[in-house]
Amino acid sequence: MMPMNPKQLKKLMKQLDMRQLEGVKEVIIKMEDREIIIKEPIVTVIKAMGEKMYQIAGGSEEEKAIINISEEDIKLVMEQAGVDYETAKKALEETGGDLAEAILRLTDSGVE
Repeated sequence: MMPMNPKQLKKLMKQLDMRQLEGVKEVIIKMEDREIIIKEPIVTVIKAMGEKMYQIAGGSEEEKAIINISEEDIKLVMEQAGVDYETAKKALEETGGDLAEAILRLTDSGVE
């Protein structure tokens, strides 16, 4: 591919309706069993032939597994540990969905 002069490049960018999104804090790519989280990326939007394409560059990347936690499990932890919904859900996420471990963490009074 031959190099373009700045005028040609500007014309091409205008034809593609290419622009950078401002203020993007993170991009999350959700897959069946995990998520990729890209913090503070540079996101460029390109419109061509009636379609939008997003280009993601830079930023720091973090990968985490997705744990499917049922509403029943959350309610059980809420009841057993005497905590609210968000606290129960967070405990289950941190323990990989282990009910007993989540309840123990939330009810442990520090006795050793």
